[in-house]
Amino acid sequence: MALAAYRHLLRSTRIAFQGDAQVLHAARFQARDAFRKNAAMQQGDPALRPAIAHAEEVAKILRENVVQGKRVDREGEERYKLRIHEHTERGDNDTVKMPNGQKVVIDGKKCSDR
Repeated sequence: MALAAYRHLLRSTRIAFQGDAQVLHAARFQARDAFRKNAAMQQGDPALRPAIAHAEEVAKILRENVVQGKRVDREGEERYKLRIHEHTERGDNDTVKMPNGQKVVIDGKKCSDR
């Protein structure tokens, strides 16, 4: 199970950071380092299952929720082009819509649904 989680994590880094060699290398180094620290865990160790679950969750977040942005200057405007791929989670915004014109306060700033 640990080997499968490790492979999933490495594949997810490749998907999330495609084209950015420096960040890809750092992410893979971090994954390798974390797995090496836990390499001494035995099959019956109670900490093994949560560690594997954590690795799978990190892999899922990298694969579905991390989107690369690249700065593109066009006609004097600063813009960013996002690399959204087939694994990127797409929502329908129902979770952010507020009923009856209610307002959301974030960092002291008010937002409304209009």
